[in-house]
Amino acid sequence: MLDDLKIIHERDAQDALGIAEKQYQQLSQNYPAPTIKPQAIENIVFAGMGGSALAALIAQVWPGFAVPFEIVRNYSLPVYVSDKTLFIASSYSGNTEETISALADAEHRGALVAVISSGGKLADRAKEKSYPLLVLPGGLQPRHAVFFSLKALLTLTDAIGLTTGKAQELGNDAEFLHSAIQTWLPTVPTVQNQAKQIALECIGRSVVIYGGPLLFPAAYKWKISFNENAKQVAWCNQYSEFNHNEFIGWSRQPVDKPYTVIDLRSDLEHPQIQKRFEISAKLLSGARPDPIVVKPGGTDLLAQLLWTIALGDFVTLYTALLNNINPTPVDLIEKLKKELS
Repeated sequence: MLDDLKIIHERDAQDALGIAEKQYQQLSQNYPAPTIKPQAIENIVFAGMGGSALAALIAQVWPGFAVPFEIVRNYSLPVYVSDKTLFIASSYSGNTEETISALADAEHRGALVAVISSGGKLADRAKEKSYPLLVLPGGLQPRHAVFFSLKALLTLTDAIGLTTGKAQELGNDAEFLHSAIQTWLPTVPTVQNQAKQIALECIGRSVVIYGGPLLFPAAYKWKISFNENAKQVAWCNQYSEFNHNEFIGWSRQPVDKPYTVIDLRSDLEHPQIQKRFEISAKLLSGARPDPIVVKPGGTDLLAQLLWTIALGDFVTLYTALLNNINPTPVDLIEKLKKELS
């Protein structure tokens, strides 16, 4: 079925695969650098939910920051937030209620505020208060706009002086990602297409994705995409925390567990992390499904993160099509928002 382009186009009515194919272009998006008065910043707090928080999760790993950086997925902020805090409100729609509430808390504490959004209430608030505002291209699902958000975040931190030239570095990898994506397109037959092959292993099972500290943002993105694209429940976790609790959970009955396990293994991880993947697989052999091992393309961390995140998008989109599901809509989430409002 995954090699039948007619069926693919029928099921992917809103062309999510086309969006995934072009996501490398998001790395080359240019945002006007915001004008920000220089001041001492002791910490960064990034408020966002779901796909709108993914850029921050990636940025904590690459490029990283010289000041404490915390992601808040909540209505309120940590008690340490002050006028020495850079507070970034991120919501693709601009209407995420938790993020809007956190913004009000940041204003009350006198934090330096910046906004990343495609519009909505957050953008209106930023314009009203003259906050630095980076406007994302609209019309996408938040999970499909992660690289837009990452480029905006790094444009902001470059402008403030918390990073140097990182937005440009991100753009420099656009052609690398473009090349990688060509091997996962619908026109590439299953026998030669890694994304299609992994999708076929995931049908009818809950998916558990593991990464080390460097690739955990990618594992988290795969988790989001399985749930929202394929409408198939998935979880993720990180080594070596896995070995301190969850590891034992796999060791008991039933042996034939209804899961697909995916290991995202980077050769850049700490040597002990790499050993933990291998030893855990050996000790759990027969007690859990053998993991699908994904070794990312690219020789540096940024390239490996981009490669692995993009592969996960294609895997989960193909899984949706195998489930006979349009991958784009998230109707249940929209119903929840209406009930809450």
